[in-house]
Amino acid sequence: MVTARDEHSYYRELKDGTIKQVNPFTGVQVWTVPGRGSRPLNRPIPNPRPITDADRVATCAFCQNRTLETPPEKSRLISTLSDGAYGAGDSSEIMRGYRVLRHLPAGEVGSTTAEFRRIPNLFEILSWEYWHENHGLELPSEARQWQEEYLSDPTGLAHVQRVLDAKFAAQGLDLRAARLSPDQLRSESAAFFAGGHDVVVARRHYTDDATTTAGLAGSGTLSPLEHRAFTAATVSTIADLYASNPEARYVVAFQNWLKPAGASFDHLHKQLVAIDEIGHSNDEVLSRVAADPAMFNQWGPDFAIDHNLVLAANDHAVAFVGFGHRYPTVEVWSTSARDQPWKMTTEEVDAVSDLLHAIHLSVGADVPSNEEWHYRPVGVEMPMPWRILLKLRVSTLAGFEGSTKVYVNTISPASLAARLLPRLLDARMAGKLAEMRIGAECDLPRGVLASVN
Repeated sequence: MVTARDEHSYYRELKDGTIKQVNPFTGVQVWTVPGRGSRPLNRPIPNPRPITDADRVATCAFCQNRTLETPPEKSRLISTLSDGAYGAGDSSEIMRGYRVLRHLPAGEVGSTTAEFRRIPNLFEILSWEYWHENHGLELPSEARQWQEEYLSDPTGLAHVQRVLDAKFAAQGLDLRAARLSPDQLRSESAAFFAGGHDVVVARRHYTDDATTTAGLAGSGTLSPLEHRAFTAATVSTIADLYASNPEARYVVAFQNWLKPAGASFDHLHKQLVAIDEIGHSNDEVLSRVAADPAMFNQWGPDFAIDHNLVLAANDHAVAFVGFGHRYPTVEVWSTSARDQPWKMTTEEVDAVSDLLHAIHLSVGADVPSNEEWHYRPVGVEMPMPWRILLKLRVSTLAGFEGSTKVYVNTISPASLAARLLPRLLDARMAGKLAEMRIGAECDLPRGVLASVN
């Protein structure tokens, strides 16, 4: 039970309406100051113009007609409802309505329409050389075989050379892939076949009904079924990156939406990065929770229940407005007894996906945001619920924050909840959401997190 004294340490509303917050899990100090929270959430796209048919399929390097501008794809999801041909790749059903194709030859990428593609990031945070030189990692046999098959095909060889040339040019290197020896080509392209930084890319750049460049296709513009597939592909990638790299201690999963949030392209995608540490954030959470395992329930769902900040819930997840964040934040927590998403049932992963989709829809595709995934790292025994934080990038950090490490969050938790709840109800009335309870309908018990009880 949260005592008044405990709460005063983390969340204080002063007489003038200022709210002073300290995040219980990270120690981040945040103030919400009256008079600064009336700014709109959205940032309309400047100077939108009419879009053409070519814009829909070829605006950026992630678009469906420019697939050979990115490295060889590790897998793709196709709709079994629209595509009769499955291509030459290895295939297996992953969920209702979708099929996964792995390791397609370059000449086959145009034979099906990929709803979601998993591709290597051309500019990795931790390069293949990092893992090779520091950990002695070698290409797994499956990746080596795929590389040999891909490079032995003239179309695949030309594809790899083209992408390498683009990478060399971006790095300012006076290299041409055609001048490399076979061994050098294998070395330079190794990251395409066994790297630890992947991107899961959605098909659409603009929504199907968009008429101008303001109609970007974000997470909330997907259908609930499409968003489930997007989430499932991300979870599967996490599992694959762990399985292929025994030195990986954590796979970071995140989504940057729009350039103010750090996105290179205004095209929907998630990123997965294997790293050899669990990261400062996990270290901080573990050190705090070790002394009080009840903190997850107490300062997560329980606090939201006590302060009317719960937005939505279903049988396996809950979404609520969080506090103690640098930016206005909605948190989606799995209530499953399992705390690593790749070990969860399909229903449990779908439950998180459905609530996350609903929040994205209610926020809107014109709001820059960061999606952060948190879960129990491999090798860590202490339970840590799977939770996804959606942080709305509606303000810019400046000198005040840098000098004080006190962050000014312009929108209070209660104000954010009040903005989003009516939008959720409207979206449900319009038939755009999966089944869920909203607001006062949730009626959640305290201690709802099964993984830490």
